Amino acid sequence: MDSIEILGYVGALIVGLVLGLIGGGGSILTVPLLVYLLGYNPIVATAYSLFVVGTSSLVGTFQKYKKGLVDFKTGLAFSFPSFLAVYLSRRFLVPGIPENLMSIGNFTLTKSMGIMIFFAFIMLLASISMIKSRKENADENQTKQAYYKTFIQGVIIGTVTGLIGAGGGFLYVPALVIWANIPMKKAVGTSLVIVAINSLIGFIGDVQTLDIEWVFLLTFSLISVVGIVIGVFLSKFISGAKLKKSFGFFTLFMAVYIIYKEISQ
Repeated sequence: MDSIEILGYVGALIVGLVLGLIGGGGSILTVPLLVYLLGYNPIVATAYSLFVVGTSSLVGTFQKYKKGLVDFKTGLAFSFPSFLAVYLSRRFLVPGIPENLMSIGNFTLTKSMGIMIFFAFIMLLASISMIKSRKENADENQTKQAYYKTFIQGVIIGTVTGLIGAGGGFLYVPALVIWANIPMKKAVGTSLVIVAINSLIGFIGDVQTLDIEWVFLLTFSLISVVGIVIGVFLSKFISGAKLKKSFGFFTLFMAVYIIYKEISQ
């Protein structure tokens, strides 16, 4: 095992830690880690990211549920339209994207580059929504939004996360806080339900179109699971407000880094 591979597995542990602490962001680390450190093609990296984040989130959901920090009703309401959109995106939309999207002079925007830049752009939007100060509303009796709005939001986020190979936690956490009026810490736990379902169903779409390195993928995922167990334990010592701000700045940093890497190449 060389030093790069060791760093990759250390990164897998950090992916789990991030998921356990903030309910999202696993893909924000996993995709760049697989692409820039381990040298995987972005299409394969986004597929592997779905499996890693999905399995880790499944374990995280159980951990959060034991602490009473999961709203299954709201989580499943978002999950149904989302997993349909994620599966269809991974099965048909991503394979159907042409290898060369556009050319200007000597510059060619490839499929891989386009996916990574779109990934970074969505991360930028998500980071802004989390960094902006907003008072949390912990009133459980507050009226929830109409289901048709939740359905539309689920389809949109599901399609986006399907394209970029993300579990979507970095989009679902702010969506649950802002649209569903769920307190931050409960939003983190609830997002793990959605992320687990979406990611694993999305990955099923990839299994039908890609050759999977199962030994590497299962090892990487197992290490991430260890990380999420540690992250969930540590999360009880950190306030929801601090989690939200940290999540936003972390996402912003990773978005800028991805854009820099793609442009510099």
